[in-house]
Amino acid sequence: MQVNKYKYFSYLVGGTIYMTGDMIASFINGEPDLWRSIGVFIVGSTIYAYEIKSYFIWIDKKVHVLSATNRKWVKTFLALLYFNPLWIARHLCIVYLVSGKGDQISSSLMHSALISFLINIPVSIIANYIIQNKTPLEYRFWASALFSGLMAVYYSMSSVWF
Repeated sequence: MQVNKYKYFSYLVGGTIYMTGDMIASFINGEPDLWRSIGVFIVGSTIYAYEIKSYFIWIDKKVHVLSATNRKWVKTFLALLYFNPLWIARHLCIVYLVSGKGDQISSSLMHSALISFLINIPVSIIANYIIQNKTPLEYRFWASALFSGLMAVYYSMSSVWF
């Protein structure tokens, strides 16, 4: 029973980290919004928590047969592959939806996501290497949420910049 408590606590922490990063982004853009914050918290502590944790577990299961060096780089690449332009565009769509701006969702979000992903590759490689290879599995979601929270500022700004 204690494991489940920590599991849900982990989800709440992840959601809080996502929400905090997005709140900073919304303040930078001059668009703070309580519903947006609540929406990002809910998505971060449910959908993202479930799918990211599941994916990280899947990565560990798939790469265990590789040599240590290959395993490190494959894990890094698979994490980078997961947080691709489609993931970024989906995140931006979610932000628009929970902000009440669903009518502003267009194909230009995909363009912004692609450019921001490509520009961010060097930083993402380093961050995902650390998350996948230096962070214990039970804390990877938090580490990923923290990185994503920081990147939420970047992604939010990228929809304005690109």
